Amino acid sequence: MIVTLNDTTSAAVGSRLVSLREEGGAVALGRVLTLVILADDERSAEQAIRVSNVASHEHPARVLAVLPDADGGGRAGLNAQIRVGAHAGASEVVVLRPYGGAGSRPDTLIMPLLLPDAPIVTWWVNTPPEAPSKDPIGQMAHRRITNSIHCADPGAVLATLRENYSPGDTDLAWAGLTMWRTVLAASLDEPPYEPVTAVTVSGSSSHPSIALLAGWLALRLQVPVTMVADGHDAISGVILERESGAISLTRAQGSTVALLSRPGRPDQPVNLPQRELENSLMEELRRLDPDITYGEVLTEGLRLVEMD
Repeated sequence: MIVTLNDTTSAAVGSRLVSLREEGGAVALGRVLTLVILADDERSAEQAIRVSNVASHEHPARVLAVLPDADGGGRAGLNAQIRVGAHAGASEVVVLRPYGGAGSRPDTLIMPLLLPDAPIVTWWVNTPPEAPSKDPIGQMAHRRITNSIHCADPGAVLATLRENYSPGDTDLAWAGLTMWRTVLAASLDEPPYEPVTAVTVSGSSSHPSIALLAGWLALRLQVPVTMVADGHDAISGVILERESGAISLTRAQGSTVALLSRPGRPDQPVNLPQRELENSLMEELRRLDPDITYGEVLTEGLRLVEMD
């Protein structure tokens, strides 16, 4: 069901949500958090809503999608849309379209719509503010999610996020590394248990996941780590140098399967597709406490990496 409210207020939208709950019973109950989506345009907002609808089957939420302030022709106001049922997955979605200056303080728009006693997660779909924790909505949030992959200059965005990091910040490029980190850690947890002497991480020169993976390895292994750009559109491989021979995990362009090679053992194919945005978001919503490892990699690990 989609309910459109033109020239309205946040309070009126909240009242309509209550009436929908009364009309639909349990359809609007059981939300575990409020997810605030901040998008630059309608297309980005709709894509983010589709992703959140998929994630809602694991994390039912009240989703508040806030669009930038539009020209109101001299009038200030708010148009809104409420989506429930098949149009909202297991969540309830509210799209807020302020105009004429009504969106100059988006935090005041969402306050009447926040779920009481529920965590708040903010997701910047496009370019985030330089300091998410100092943004008016970011200050309200328990977790602040950015997506440097979708920015025009991911490296510059990651550097800015590093300088302004605050516990509770995270980036979807980090969640995309989970399987790589799992396979690499497991490969070192096998005989002969030799120390790694050097690491090479290869892939796209503009993909932030490569820098984060290299930073994590440099921080955890305390050895020289070099990033190599090879034209791949994501991570193409990791080589861990050891005395008895290198461990390598490589993935061909466009493949969903990587090859794990270890000295004295048969090569092993590993299912390692590029992670879908829905899965990355679901992983980030599973934890509402600060991701200490991400913070350490962002603020300390990236400084240890060399670029070839």
